[in-house]
Amino acid sequence: VQLQASGGGLVQAGGSLQLSCSVPGRVPAIGTMAWYRQVAETQRELVASISNGGTTNYADAVKGRFTISRDNAKNTMWLQMNSLKPEDTGVYVCNMYLSARGTSWSHYWGQGTLVTVSS
Repeated sequence: VQLQASGGGLVQAGGSLQLSCSVPGRVPAIGTMAWYRQVAETQRELVASISNGGTTNYADAVKGRFTISRDNAKNTMWLQMNSLKPEDTGVYVCNMYLSARGTSWSHYWGQGTLVTVSS
């Protein structure tokens, strides 16, 4: 299973970007979806998550500015990023907890998409 992420880019402070992440093909079940930001070579911090039922969770730094959403029928999630700040700069990586074959569950990661916010 390979998650496909897109939407990163360069934007000025105060601007907006929308990231998307999807998994192609038929997937028996998808649980929580989430966006992380790579902060070190082996460290990621949670930006936002959304459960299968739509319950959302945000890092304090992005509350009120970012909105995570999902479409279960399309196996896709989005991260709407508004009022961007230079400190939001980084590689954003999507994650999905899913059952690829209807049996065991695992976490799957996208390839990462770079967001650069200039001051």
